[in-house]
Amino acid sequence: MAAPLHGIIGYPITPFADDGIDTAVLSAVIDRLVDAGVHAIAPLGSTGELAYLNEREFDTVVDASVAAVAGRLPVLVGVSDLTTATTVRRARYAAQAGADAVMVAPVSYWKLSELEITTHYAAVSGAVDIDIVAYNNPATSGVDMSPELLVGMFEDIEHVTMVKESTGDLTRMLRIAELSDGRLPFFNGSNPLVLDALRAGAAGWCTAAPNLRAKPCLDLYTAVTAGDLDAAQALYDDLKPLLTFIVAGGLATTVKAGLELLGVPAGAPRRPLLPLDESGRAELRSLLG
Repeated sequence: MAAPLHGIIGYPITPFADDGIDTAVLSAVIDRLVDAGVHAIAPLGSTGELAYLNEREFDTVVDASVAAVAGRLPVLVGVSDLTTATTVRRARYAAQAGADAVMVAPVSYWKLSELEITTHYAAVSGAVDIDIVAYNNPATSGVDMSPELLVGMFEDIEHVTMVKESTGDLTRMLRIAELSDGRLPFFNGSNPLVLDALRAGAAGWCTAAPNLRAKPCLDLYTAVTAGDLDAAQALYDDLKPLLTFIVAGGLATTVKAGLELLGVPAGAPRRPLLPLDESGRAELRSLLG
């Protein structure tokens, strides 16, 4: 990439049609994020239900997302899979489609050794010539990567250049900064932790929240970078109930429901996920104002 990722990284939902992906709605969702002012677009994260897509659908979302962004912003594509072979295939496809970077979580049923994790990332790095964001989210991937391991991969694996840390443990971010002498950019992936993470030097915030309330998310980032911590605190206090709600209710479920309430036909999440129930929709409606 010409420049590292930074700022508010917006995560779109994946809207489904009877025959696969509703690319028209996906394009509209991405346009909303771009027009709102996010700094990059990241399709196929947890919000994008990557775990529930087949390979044809994955390819469709990549192609439609890159086309919708149309070079206006960097595109970070989630490519994680249980197997190294499929992760590599997805990373290659995303790179060839025009993605600026890929995000990889070492998803696993079995507990992976550090050698298995580093070999997995090395295989992806050897297959592409774009940046790799190492994504640590043990709650969904089943694999917890220590700051020492993440910094070691940054130093030893060519294209591993950034980390998304989603454990909600601020000390891990501080340790990454310490071990790398500030050379390894880390991004906050835990919505409720965002203010503390940005104050601690996070390069940005990976979040689905701008789908629902973009301006306060962007204003929060701007306030922290400008050193206006009182304004940042007020913005965070206003956002926190929504951030807590969408995490607790499941990002795909709650963000799709929120978009529907805002007039965007996002549809339902894919089963086994279920749509937000009526009491949840009522609470979400109040949080959206």
